[in-house]
Amino acid sequence: VLKFGGSSLANNERLMMVANKIIEKAMKHKVVVVVSAQGKTTDNLLKQAKELEEITKSQNINKRELDMLLSTGEQVSASKLAILLNLIGHKSISLNGYQAQIYTNNNYQNASIIKIDTERIKKELKENIVIITGFQGIDENNNITTLGRGGSDTTAVALSAELNASRCYIYSDVDGIYTADPRKIPNADKLTKISYEEMYSLSSEGAKVLHDRCVEILDDAGISVW
Repeated sequence: VLKFGGSSLANNERLMMVANKIIEKAMKHKVVVVVSAQGKTTDNLLKQAKELEEITKSQNINKRELDMLLSTGEQVSASKLAILLNLIGHKSISLNGYQAQIYTNNNYQNASIIKIDTERIKKELKENIVIITGFQGIDENNNITTLGRGGSDTTAVALSAELNASRCYIYSDVDGIYTADPRKIPNADKLTKISYEEMYSLSSEGAKVLHDRCVEILDDAGISVW
């Protein structure tokens, strides 16, 4: 399972770089790819929703509808990446949270994954690179839900566990885990490894490395992230 964050998908040049990384892995393994929304897409969608609040002088956005809106960002990333891979000769298919059958509770904006039915994913893997929208799922009534900021990490790790993936790779614009944000603290030390407990502590304190619920799944399933 390969997960790519929004900065890795921000423009067509970066999409091509991501496609090449995927192809490299797909030459040897069956590959499932999880994607975030491109660049600042989620922030921009939230801004648009806030603008509607301002013009109506109301602060009561319907959370179900907000999740409908925010989920579109990942769908754009997944479909564009699948289009690109197919154009350069590598059979690919994109699946949203509903199509991938990622079931969650109905806690809109911060839903938790309950189960994943992997039948469709496994069927598609026989012939395709499978690209799945991160950050989203469906509740018991098939309403779209989102997992909270950073939720694509959780999607990737949950899929790794359900598919018994040999490895889960999380790609970002920082080349590892540091003692502090290396973009702000130039002399921060890069860690060669970190325990689940230490990683959970960092995540729960606000470090934007891995989603805290993602770390819980990692610990329960005994998965290593690269």
